[in-house]
Amino acid sequence: MSNLHPFPAAPAVPPSLPLPFDPAMAPALRSRMLRGALPEPLQRLLDRGQVGRHSRFTEDGFADVVEDWTPPDGVTPRHAALARRALAEIDETILAPAPANHLLGRVLALLSHFPAKATTPEVEQLLAMDWADDLGEFPAWAIDQAARRWRRTRKWRPSIAEIRTLCEEACAAERALAERLRAIAMAGERSGETGGGSASVRPVLASAMRRMR
Repeated sequence: MSNLHPFPAAPAVPPSLPLPFDPAMAPALRSRMLRGALPEPLQRLLDRGQVGRHSRFTEDGFADVVEDWTPPDGVTPRHAALARRALAEIDETILAPAPANHLLGRVLALLSHFPAKATTPEVEQLLAMDWADDLGEFPAWAIDQAARRWRRTRKWRPSIAEIRTLCEEACAAERALAERLRAIAMAGERSGETGGGSASVRPVLASAMRRMR
């Protein structure tokens, strides 16, 4: 019996995608470095995608302009795997929600700069818990940036909605990149399902055509 072992199959996706990220950098440079660290096939797809914009309205009227990004044709299951790997790292590290202790401490510190009149410490604690609940989706670095920006540019106590807006602005580029990677992953998975079905049908059709001749 041969002692030779078969060569291991090459992995379809790199084992890791270390993505550089420094929240202290200027947003444009930070976004460019993050995108530039992605695998080249993903970068090409991101460059070729189509961007559409439309207005979003709420019960109060016009809210903002929403961007729709559509992947180009030719997205494959391998592209989907690469996108999923990059997306997982972004979601689990860069955009991971802030730890509860950090979030609550940041909110309490921010509110202490703008003390409210006739508010007991107990009520302040309850208010901070509301803030923590409403800001819980954001990463710690975005909350820190929002709080710093408010302290340096405002003279009055912030509302939750105002800080949420600053948090959304802080991580807008990273969220947009994550959504585009998610769109690539979904498109590649759909193409795999469609391609698999077509591949299985083609030999049957070819055999039927030969029998008809």
